[in-house]
Amino acid sequence: MQQQQKEGQPRLIQAMRDAFSLPDLRQRLVFTFGILVAFRFLVHVPLPGVDLAALTQFFEQNALLGMLDLFSGGAMRNFSIAAMGVYPYITSSIIMQLLVPVIPSLQAISQQGESGQRRINRITHFLAVPLAALQAYSQLALLTSQNVIARPDVMTTITIITCMTAGTILLVWLGELITERGIGNGISIIIFAGIVASLAESTGRAGLAFQENPIGTAVFGILGALTLVMIVVFIEAHRRIPVQYARSTFRGGRMYRQSGSTYIPLRVNTAGMIPLIFAIAMMQLPQLIASYFMNPQAPNVWDGLYRAFDASAGLPGGLLYWGLYFLLVFGFTFFYTMVIFEQMSLPRTLQQQGGFVPGVRPGKSTSDYLNAIIKRLTFGGALFLAIVAIMPFLARVVTGVSVLTISSTAILIAVGVALDVMKQLESQLTMRRYDGFLK
Repeated sequence: MQQQQKEGQPRLIQAMRDAFSLPDLRQRLVFTFGILVAFRFLVHVPLPGVDLAALTQFFEQNALLGMLDLFSGGAMRNFSIAAMGVYPYITSSIIMQLLVPVIPSLQAISQQGESGQRRINRITHFLAVPLAALQAYSQLALLTSQNVIARPDVMTTITIITCMTAGTILLVWLGELITERGIGNGISIIIFAGIVASLAESTGRAGLAFQENPIGTAVFGILGALTLVMIVVFIEAHRRIPVQYARSTFRGGRMYRQSGSTYIPLRVNTAGMIPLIFAIAMMQLPQLIASYFMNPQAPNVWDGLYRAFDASAGLPGGLLYWGLYFLLVFGFTFFYTMVIFEQMSLPRTLQQQGGFVPGVRPGKSTSDYLNAIIKRLTFGGALFLAIVAIMPFLARVVTGVSVLTISSTAILIAVGVALDVMKQLESQLTMRRYDGFLK
């Protein structure tokens, strides 16, 4: 009877119970939770010279910064030492992924196995430091131009930039500790924790919106649920390419031929959330540049550019921003997927391992076949990501609810991280069941 109840429990609950019954996995989970608690403390360590009331009002008026603040778990709104989160490091990682296949010296390093990967990671960490300092200065300049922060002197500016840069590197270190001693990818879990921490505020706004517009809020909730389902389906969707292997072994003076079959899973959404990060950075750039030249007393062309890229604008003003955002996400998805696919070198790997796709010749024919498939899959994945990107605008137009935002990008990240952690946890449990630790 007890075994039947155990089998009838949801898979997630049973996996967590089994994980806490094992000392090593329990230690990993507790360590991960402890690091996340430390991260939440860092979010509330403020930097000097900030008018928090003016800062809160500024974030409420700027939807794009409000979305970035959602990813940081409120660190940007508090202007804490963790205000930039781990995004300079993510930017550095993306830059390195794009440079490795282009620069021969980096490509040679990447082909040196584990030692080469460590060198690439070291370069990525070094590159993250100047990127973090540059982003810290840009964020400080933006807030100063909007009179949110009193114009600091040179030493205060250096202190703020140094603290923000150190905060980013500290978060990266905490994330790598999670990867090494905890469960899941630490950098992704840090972002996930920031998103989840902002859910309480979103829930409070939802209650107020329901009192003002119950029908629109209900439709808003339905669209949010459909977005969640669509994201889960597309994250898990993939096409299986059958592969056969023919191997020859020499034993006892005779040649034996062995064969086997498997498949290559080509995902519909190979690029993940990277194109959304690219597109957000590009859409933020015009407003950032315009903020340096705006004049609130005498509006000029820069004020018009700043308003043109206002993500909170409805129809027709928001069409420019969200239309460009749609096209950028679609284009970046194609570009990034093809770069990653070229780095994988699947046709050459199959040929070296004695594998082949049934009915397709090895070499160039296999390469053309796989390229054609990945392009068709990427079209569907790019269209999916582009629709996910503009879902906040569509939900606001359809429902008329402006105080809420379906942060589809945040949902995409949260669902992806949750599924990845769940898969890693189940793989750890499967390995221990195989070894006889779990009965």
